Amino acid sequence: MSEAARETGTELGIADIQTLLELLPHRYPFLMVDRIVEIDRDESCVGIKNVTANEPQFMGHFPDMPVFPGVLLIEGMAQTAGAICCRHIRADGRNTKQVFFMTIDKCKFRKPVTPGDQVRFHMTKLNQRRTMWWFRGEARVDGNLVAEAEISAMLVTE
Repeated sequence: MSEAARETGTELGIADIQTLLELLPHRYPFLMVDRIVEIDRDESCVGIKNVTANEPQFMGHFPDMPVFPGVLLIEGMAQTAGAICCRHIRADGRNTKQVFFMTIDKCKFRKPVTPGDQVRFHMTKLNQRRTMWWFRGEARVDGNLVAEAEISAMLVTE
């Protein structure tokens, strides 16, 4: 652990695609996060989605001007947050059977996301009570805010 991490009480980690596949039930074409590059326990994280032109949603959204659907940006936020919740539960010696997306609040779409963009999902925990988790998320491309929302999820554990 770095000196800065010790001083602030953070424990930074990452989750590659193999780890995400172990943590989340989602699979292609519905897995909306490729990697999590910063994890601070269950408090915050930054996930990455590399948007490519060959993704199936671009066949219909929109063929002449491909735009990544906003609802999939929100799903990417939820999956990023869900992964760190599942990781936290696993660290406590329990397994997650299922993650249910519960609410979306204060959602705003700011700019379109197109093929070639790398979306970074910045997620910060707002609250947790037993199996319910609340997060604030921002989706950014090249540092520019493209979408934001507050989301909640419920984890079902074994």
